[in-house]
Amino acid sequence: MDDWFSVIEARSELSAAAVQDLRDVGFVVVPGPVAPDRLAQFAEAYDSAVAGAAADDVSIGSSTTRVNDFVNRGPEFDALYVYKPVLEACCRIIGQPFKLSTMHARTVRPYSQAQNLHVDFRREGDGWPMVGFIMMVDEFRGDNGATRFVPGSHKWSTIPADFPPCKSADYEGQVLACGPAGSVIVYNGSVWHGHTANQAGEPRRSIQGAYIRRDAESSVNQAARMRPETLGRIGHLAKYVLAI
Repeated sequence: MDDWFSVIEARSELSAAAVQDLRDVGFVVVPGPVAPDRLAQFAEAYDSAVAGAAADDVSIGSSTTRVNDFVNRGPEFDALYVYKPVLEACCRIIGQPFKLSTMHARTVRPYSQAQNLHVDFRREGDGWPMVGFIMMVDEFRGDNGATRFVPGSHKWSTIPADFPPCKSADYEGQVLACGPAGSVIVYNGSVWHGHTANQAGEPRRSIQGAYIRRDAESSVNQAARMRPETLGRIGHLAKYVLAI
């Protein structure tokens, strides 16, 4: 099919309230594609994929551990980047043909400090706008590093004068995106956000992805990294989203 964008755009997977939140607030939390009775198996697949990743795909930061290329980590993860509500959000926000730029695992380690508030894509930057998603492998709570967002900040043209010098500090009006395991956060890449401190004694796991305009340069060359077993099992929509 040559016009997947029109097919996706014609769907109504998101409620009117969810669309409004994406436009005005900058993010929304929706149910995810993994059935509740499969979440334990999904978490096991996540841990196995992370443990088996090559060293050059693993990045250890001050508070999180990131593992790249979850497009090729197993069939358990194939449904994430073609999840219809997320693709509809891409149509609504990007407004033109798009593609997946990257999809990776990110674990907030126990007793980690809060992440600095930041944007994934600056307004009017090369490839703007961007849509991101965060799939909660674990429940996101106020004590285990749930992601915080500053509502409406995706509309800012400049950083406000009252923005805290320490970007890891709380910001007035910030909102925590909490939800049960399996939930998906969909957000505008220009909204200010960052994970909060993980005060719990357990890691907080997630899978994150980003979509950009189809004519922009991806963070990951999906075609170059595509494994034969992945290519053999995915469908035409997935190939469109991956631009392969």
